[in-house]
Amino acid sequence: MALTLRLAPLLLGTVILLSACERDTTPDMTAVQAADADAHGFSAPTPATRAAHAAIAQSLPLADERDFAAATQGFIARDDNLHITRHDGSTIWRPENYAFVKDAAPDSVNPSLWRQEKLNNLHGLFKVSERVFQIRGYDLANMTIIEGDSGRMLVDPLTAAETANAALDLVEKHLGQRAISAIIFTHSHIDHFGGSAAILQRTHTQTTPPRLIAPEGFLEEAVSENVLAGSVMMRRAQYMYGSELPIGERGHVGTGLGKQPAFGSPGLVPPTDIIEHTGQTLTLDGIEFEFQMVPESEAPAEMTFYLPQFRIFCGAELVSRNLHNLYTLRGAKVRDGLKWSNYIQEALDRYGTRSDVIINSHHWPVWGNDNAQIYLRQQRDLYKYIHDQTLRLANQGYTPDEIADTLQLPESLAKTFHTRDYYGTVRHNTRAVYQFYFGWYDANPAHLNPHPKSVTASRYVDAMGGMDAVLQRAQQSFNSGDYRWAAELLNHAVFADPHNAAAREQLARSYDQLGYQAESGPWRDAYLSGALELRRGVQPPKQSADKAGILRQIPMSHFFTAIATLLNGPKADSKHIVANFHFTDIDEQHVVWLENAVLHHRRDSPQANADFTVKLTRAFWLKLLNKEIGAKDLLTSDELDIEGDKLKLVDFLSLLEKPDEQFAIVTP
Repeated sequence: MALTLRLAPLLLGTVILLSACERDTTPDMTAVQAADADAHGFSAPTPATRAAHAAIAQSLPLADERDFAAATQGFIARDDNLHITRHDGSTIWRPENYAFVKDAAPDSVNPSLWRQEKLNNLHGLFKVSERVFQIRGYDLANMTIIEGDSGRMLVDPLTAAETANAALDLVEKHLGQRAISAIIFTHSHIDHFGGSAAILQRTHTQTTPPRLIAPEGFLEEAVSENVLAGSVMMRRAQYMYGSELPIGERGHVGTGLGKQPAFGSPGLVPPTDIIEHTGQTLTLDGIEFEFQMVPESEAPAEMTFYLPQFRIFCGAELVSRNLHNLYTLRGAKVRDGLKWSNYIQEALDRYGTRSDVIINSHHWPVWGNDNAQIYLRQQRDLYKYIHDQTLRLANQGYTPDEIADTLQLPESLAKTFHTRDYYGTVRHNTRAVYQFYFGWYDANPAHLNPHPKSVTASRYVDAMGGMDAVLQRAQQSFNSGDYRWAAELLNHAVFADPHNAAAREQLARSYDQLGYQAESGPWRDAYLSGALELRRGVQPPKQSADKAGILRQIPMSHFFTAIATLLNGPKADSKHIVANFHFTDIDEQHVVWLENAVLHHRRDSPQANADFTVKLTRAFWLKLLNKEIGAKDLLTSDELDIEGDKLKLVDFLSLLEKPDEQFAIVTP
């Protein structure tokens, strides 16, 4: 996945040493809450939403039970009282929270998404074949277990120490205790490696430590993806995954890819073996693995593998039981849809006729060789169709908005559940293809230098006759079931006057309906998160991951690259500073210099002309990042040695801005 509770936010939100003013994000208004609202303010589904759901239900074979048979095949056991908590007792993972997802879909949830989330509710230990098992529903991702000759191999050990330990406890309860002979990371997203440190800790009494297998570039990507844009990405991820939403029929029901991210204690351990090319083989604990490299598909560093002995292909996240993201709503580099499709073709060529089962890093297996080949062909064509048809329409002069509103999958793909918009969507993936080739500009000169949204909003409201006229028109659109246009009008209204209670509530009610109608879990969460924020303002996050286990693996050069993005350029204009940083415990020396309002760095021996030299340990640096040491204690700490102009150090620190980790999204 590209789960971004990823590493990102862990750095930028904590790296600054000086305090900054906090925004007052509580709205000074009382929401105009309707009588049909629930305890959180979410309004009731409208007749138009119920009609949209009826149309979806009529267009799809929702009564088809084959996926449910596939998802329950091989079931061994589960813990019906599973409740995974942090050290402070707060909940990390509890399937019972989603027990309401059963029977027929309520009017507030797209029936197709409801079906997907009923499938994602199935959790426990499952047998795939002799010596191959999976834990599903203990985290956003699956953990696969392969029994070797002398020990047990784990593939993708989940997001956090807590979920990984609970999953392995279930394995050992039903399959017995064995040594861990290998841990395999299919790719560089945290839900596939975050539990590795906890698993490794359980092996400390073994005479032979486990081998750690990962694709080329894994460690670099695991610690660096999102670091530079971390705070922004984490804030956006709150919307994408609905982390602030209540779980329920009018709130979060699942992500489509799984239930939810696990906000626990992630860790990271460096691999011992690197997979470098497709066709590379390894024999691990008596089991032969054949690997396929698929970098820059779903993750920057990713691989699949094939088990000849069991005729099983593990597709990692190259293939899933949904349309994946060419562009992820949390924000990330756009992925190449054509390359993605070509990798699936390569997998089909290499393993299609040899695979009786396909297992992936999410969802349930594909059983049978015929089904496996059909599945791979449809997944291949899903991404290539979106790629090719987006370019066809672009070459006809269509803009990104027009392409997103025009392009639809052919019926042969659209009627297939594993190609549906449960996670990524056709609409935003077409925009990703356009962006990949052409960037943000659609060639219309009016879009070269537009006014900021807060400026245009006021002008649009004035042009439409004032706030009352806008609200009246928006209500007419809402009453007709055109919630997209109502939201467009009301977004202008809120940005023109963010304290207008009626505008905020009308916009929130429009977002309610758009969320209820969404087939995509992330789209639903984004709309409903916007509605919640309009009603209550920006609130401190309910959950966050413990970052210490990841920060220890981040190279020091990454920290300095990140710090450069926090420099206040206008304040730094005309200033010139040179500084030496010596990390004594790892014996690394870095030179940092400020020139032309740009902060540079390199790993180098100290500069004789430096304004100051700072000697400290990496451990002390991590305390700073974890906010265990405040700015006032910095200059007096025994763990920090400063030589040279201390006032220059103070000046340097004053130029670094603390990121706003809870900036407003649906208001200016």
